[in-house]
Amino acid sequence: MIYLDYQATTPLAPEVKAAMLPWLDRFANPHSASRAGREAAAAVEHARGQVAALMPQGGRFLFTSGATEALNMALRSVSGRIVTVASEHAAVLDTAEWLRGEGRDVEVLPVGRDGLLDLDRLRAALRVPTALVAVMLVNNEIGVIQPVGAIAELAHEAGALMLCDAVQGFGRMPVSDGPDFIACSAHKIHGPKMIGGLWVRDGVTVTPLLHGGGQEQGLRSGTLSPMLCAGFGVAAALAAERQEADHVHVDQLWHGAIDALGPGWTINGSTGQRYRGNLNLRRDGLDAARLLAECRKIAFSLGSACASGSGRPSHVLRALGLSAAEARQSIRLGFGRYTTPEEVEEACTLIRDASEAQQRFAA
Repeated sequence: MIYLDYQATTPLAPEVKAAMLPWLDRFANPHSASRAGREAAAAVEHARGQVAALMPQGGRFLFTSGATEALNMALRSVSGRIVTVASEHAAVLDTAEWLRGEGRDVEVLPVGRDGLLDLDRLRAALRVPTALVAVMLVNNEIGVIQPVGAIAELAHEAGALMLCDAVQGFGRMPVSDGPDFIACSAHKIHGPKMIGGLWVRDGVTVTPLLHGGGQEQGLRSGTLSPMLCAGFGVAAALAAERQEADHVHVDQLWHGAIDALGPGWTINGSTGQRYRGNLNLRRDGLDAARLLAECRKIAFSLGSACASGSGRPSHVLRALGLSAAEARQSIRLGFGRYTTPEEVEEACTLIRDASEAQQRFAA
């Protein structure tokens, strides 16, 4: 199988696996006062430092079960109006909608055909008193990079806080020093699943979602897994070390994919302000769901893994102004550190041939 679904999850780095394995036997509770517990706690704090090193200065980092929990924690910690964007991940949009049902004022701003937020539109929305602006760094479906620093500046000028879902960009590019909350996830940077975190700027209040033992500075109760924390820490350290090399690598893969796919494709979203490890594109007349079945040797997707079973066209592509038919003609190819140019060429040649065959038989 050729794996081109890096936005859904990434392969576990060998170094991460090696760091995690000893903690299958070293099973002590890191919140215990025993010697073994203190050793586990030290491993957790070392990992915390490794992850926090990729965050801005002047904040604290909390481990969570993943980015969804982190985003929920941030959104529910702020009272008042929320402004967000139509192309956000469901973890933000669905939570905001739930908060609307609880009586909160929520405004969802559109994006342009390029997938980018119009800052003048945001500035106008912030004339109404607002508590929180929630905008992601890199879109999980189309890879478009939002100007998070400028968005945070506008939010602060209006007296609002800013939440950044950095899941798809964390470790792959610097996170702007501007947001008050930053959510991230280990399994998007070659770490384990079921662990992520929330960075919180100093002075910003967090309301716990979970109550119990008061772990994680009293903000997130529950026993931490030293194994998962250690894996996340090493994944973050590797991402920092390899950031430039990984960037060059995915840029080469992007160009190789476009060359192998050939003409007849349209890239969805901005090509300039974009993470190049995400190639979301469409072809007129393509049955993308059928293509997925025809190219079983390749792992790729039609959009967000979180919404893959809904049967609905992608809300992100619809937010760009694509019709339902155009959204269903779109595929997402994701590649990264462990993808080879040969794999990309082979996979994209198979996709090209299958898509051209569809057109011939439809004619």
